[in-house]
Amino acid sequence: MKVSVSPGHNINGTLILPLFEGSEAVPDSHEAGLHTALKGQINRILHDGDFKAKQKSTLSIIGGEGGKAMLVGLGKENDADIHAFRKAGAAVIANRKKAHGTDLTVQFSGASIEAMGAFAEGMLLRDYSYDHYKQQDEDEDKEGEIDVRVTCDEGQEDELESVIKIHAGVASGVHLSRDLGNCPPNDMYPEAFADQAWEWAKQYDDIEVTIINYDQAVKAGMGGLVAVGMGSARKPCMVIFELNGKKSGRCPLLVGKGITFDTGGISLKPGANMDEMKYDMGGSATVFGTMQALASTGHKGKVVAITCMAENMPSSNAQRPGDVIKTLSGKTIEILNTDAEGRLVLADGLWKAGEFDPEYIIDFATLTGACVVALGHEATGLWSNDDDFRTRIHEAGNAVDELAWPMPLLPAFEKEMTDSKIADTRNLGAGRWGGANTAAAFLKQFVPNRNYEKDGEQITWAHMDIAGTYWGAKTNSMVGNGATGIHVRTMYHLITNG
Repeated sequence: MKVSVSPGHNINGTLILPLFEGSEAVPDSHEAGLHTALKGQINRILHDGDFKAKQKSTLSIIGGEGGKAMLVGLGKENDADIHAFRKAGAAVIANRKKAHGTDLTVQFSGASIEAMGAFAEGMLLRDYSYDHYKQQDEDEDKEGEIDVRVTCDEGQEDELESVIKIHAGVASGVHLSRDLGNCPPNDMYPEAFADQAWEWAKQYDDIEVTIINYDQAVKAGMGGLVAVGMGSARKPCMVIFELNGKKSGRCPLLVGKGITFDTGGISLKPGANMDEMKYDMGGSATVFGTMQALASTGHKGKVVAITCMAENMPSSNAQRPGDVIKTLSGKTIEILNTDAEGRLVLADGLWKAGEFDPEYIIDFATLTGACVVALGHEATGLWSNDDDFRTRIHEAGNAVDELAWPMPLLPAFEKEMTDSKIADTRNLGAGRWGGANTAAAFLKQFVPNRNYEKDGEQITWAHMDIAGTYWGAKTNSMVGNGATGIHVRTMYHLITNG
């Protein structure tokens, strides 16, 4: 999708007209560029109550004498915040038909720069499909790129254009995250992810990518990453992204779980819906997408990201329940269930993060079904060792309408995870209760103290369990199906707003 800005009210192609509830006629400001017949048709529809402009509702006018239009509802004016504008923009793309054509003109009445930008953002986010593996009929008419023109008042165009350019850059990161998650696991495996990251980095002068391959991971002592991936013919790796890495000082650091396919290993999952386990690398996809959003918008700050890539397969060489592994931190883990594998790769990723002396660490993982039981598909689970930092992330999510819900990190959960008779810790809690909380407590053990000092202060850290929000979330109006790309926008907002 291409989005441009121009002052005035001339209409190219289909008119997109956002309206508040209670609108009974076309706003006076639109009359200059509107054909009399189309204006009369819209006014009749509004006057008769055939379109009530409820939030995200649409009505198409196609085939009339004066041109084509789509009316889109913003809901009640007093309640119409930027989220309402974003959802309305997404509704336009979700309900657009071929008959509307690829040229769209959006006309607002009295909307702020922020609101107009949010509407365009919704259109950009919803303009996504994953059809790379579908055969196209040679005789089938192919639609071109959608060309959206947003009109505005004189003097607003530069500021609005700047806002939309940023939204487009961030949306490109969301789309990359979705592409990575939707890609079939026979084509998206650990080394394929690493290769894509390597090639992607070549387009930016301020990005550096480092790949730690299987042999290097073994030599370094990354026992968690190695144990999870050794049952697969597709060997594990760790991919490290550095944006503006030569700059001095502490910086944000993101860590992503990247299980490109999760069978459960020896603790094999049930077969039903196992195809969805290609999404188990959603944490790494979120991290990669965030780096794309930051790089494409020219972020000047230093940011580091670590993705822990492995495929969890059953084989004669796979780890077993009962094994004890030694992680990069030196801590040993008793393996009670090989389907609790994401936390093992993150144990090495979190410890590795300490080498960069970060300002803070945030990890992302489709970690537990227990989080989906607790929060459904409505919110991401959010844990932190710092209450103020957890609040900052929660507020960043609220700002972009990506809800992250604060969850408890109680000492009892930490104690439960260290209750192993033969190792420093265990990879599974004592029972089925509070599984998302005990998983977070497990991860906390591998967050290093500042400069790895034994008695030093632990680095500020947060864990985000995106198991219920990264894919299949019908409540996410920004995407039709598949991977959602959740929290790329949250992280962009958090990092760029300091």
